[in-house]
Amino acid sequence: MPLVKNRHKMSFEQIINRLNGLLNKEKPDTFNSSWILKRSPASYRFITKNVRTETGGIDWDRVTYALEWRFQRRWSPGHCRKNRKPYRDYSEVKLILKQNQQKLYVFVTAPNLSDRRVRDIISISLVRLAQKGNLSAQEELMKLINYTVDEWLHNYYFLSRWQGYRDELEKQIGACIRRYRYTGSFLHYVFRTLEYAGRGIRPFYAYSLDQPVGWDAQKTMIENVVRDPATGEAKIYDSASYANEF
Repeated sequence: MPLVKNRHKMSFEQIINRLNGLLNKEKPDTFNSSWILKRSPASYRFITKNVRTETGGIDWDRVTYALEWRFQRRWSPGHCRKNRKPYRDYSEVKLILKQNQQKLYVFVTAPNLSDRRVRDIISISLVRLAQKGNLSAQEELMKLINYTVDEWLHNYYFLSRWQGYRDELEKQIGACIRRYRYTGSFLHYVFRTLEYAGRGIRPFYAYSLDQPVGWDAQKTMIENVVRDPATGEAKIYDSASYANEF
């Protein structure tokens, strides 16, 4: 009876384990797709055949995101072509959104690691399209990220100073989309960028006339509004200034 050769089919998880092992053994300062092709041709063939984006390209972001964290930032895919001609193609955006239609809530709330992972998958896919020049992808991504950023401004005091600086805020997000290179959490990258860039921002303070004032907080600001009899100007009553008149 002839022997039947057992053809073991590799899985994505096995490929990732193999790459982690190679990286741990060789400890390269940087690596890219050519490095993988040279060190592990079988892994490269599996990736190019089975790990694809919604628009048909090789999804190196999915590969490197799955690697151990210490190896992710060593990924060096090479320089992207600059000055790509802008274009609009919402059909490319729809391919990504359709794949994740039931998960778009993660931009409003992402309470666990799984949701945050999905949020990054969607956002990184749109980032790559935007970096290719697709303006529709950039606009869709800006819209989705704004839901997340609004939650940050509400929940994190050190980011709340961005309130009232929406134009500058969107410039920062747009710059993150253009600059993003290494594969990790894109939203984490945006968060840290806003944290550091916001340190020099002077926050706007919104005042309410119903705000309590005084040492005992028994009065509100509206009760201290008076009209200057000489000028007719309405202003906040200042007892110290009033006392100085006598």
